[in-house]
Amino acid sequence: QASCPLLGPAPVSRALLASPSLSGTPLPAHLPQPCTIQHLVACYLDISCVPRRSFFELLAWFSPSELEREKLQEFSSAQGQEELYGYCNRPRRSTLEVLCDFPHTTCAVPLDYLLDLIPRIQPRAFSIASSMLALPNRLQILLAVVQYKTRLSKPRRGLCSTWLASLSPQQGDVRVPLWVKRGGMKFPAEPDTPIIMIGPGTGVAPFRAAIQERVAHGRKGNYLFFGCRQKSKDFYCGAEWQELVKSGHLTLFTAFSRDQEEKIYVQHRIRENKGLVWDLLSRGNAHIYLAGNAKQMPAAVADALKSVFQFEGDLSPSEAEEYLTALERSHRFQMETWS
Repeated sequence: QASCPLLGPAPVSRALLASPSLSGTPLPAHLPQPCTIQHLVACYLDISCVPRRSFFELLAWFSPSELEREKLQEFSSAQGQEELYGYCNRPRRSTLEVLCDFPHTTCAVPLDYLLDLIPRIQPRAFSIASSMLALPNRLQILLAVVQYKTRLSKPRRGLCSTWLASLSPQQGDVRVPLWVKRGGMKFPAEPDTPIIMIGPGTGVAPFRAAIQERVAHGRKGNYLFFGCRQKSKDFYCGAEWQELVKSGHLTLFTAFSRDQEEKIYVQHRIRENKGLVWDLLSRGNAHIYLAGNAKQMPAAVADALKSVFQFEGDLSPSEAEEYLTALERSHRFQMETWS
């Protein structure tokens, strides 16, 4: 077994550990020279990712087993994509699990091709959830620990989120490699400009930083639409928001979708407060910001905003669409979403 600090103990095929090190293969400069196979599997190669079609195509070249080779070639062919989806993508089968399913082929893969076969672990991006004005010399992030079960009833854990969640200050000096880059959302420089922030779940992270920054400058006119499943479990920064509401620095609208029989989301709260939203936009020249999951939420919020424009601004459906587009072009409506 190779004990991976991110994944926990994981069975690894004998081929991956057949050689103690890669001494003759060119390796990235930041890796140990020479580098052990165990180090590659534990800290560099993404053995937990769902493999792509090219993975099966390359694997087929090395297969000494006719039966395994035929199956791998089928998965890498245009005609076999539906079967590949059913075998690999739908159940979220990992690279490691696929290698275990084709043992004869895995044992025959030359170590020189290991870095071509398995991709490296990619860096993860998180929005900074704190302001240096409010928390000098500190940087905070807000993340959800990914945990779910596949269609095969196998547990899955997010690679980076699980590792970060396992860290503790009691461990002493823990090094977390990171770098900071400029975010995509720009907030108005005019102090009196109100901002409408829509951040369900961990999408509220960049808005926490923005609100802390604006409060430090004494700016009010902060409106936050926050949504999550249950108030008792994932009302992120709830106590902090309530204090800001009491001090008059924040107007808060919440949507706890599972706390009542009928599901309520942030788009419902936007529609309920359509008069305020339209007044802020039409009279206050407000800016709107949206952050969160890119699946269904952004489209639902956009529809809610367009309904506000129609009911309160007396715009036609096409005019509401044009108005939202104009807000985007003038950077008064900005989005930061992820999948």
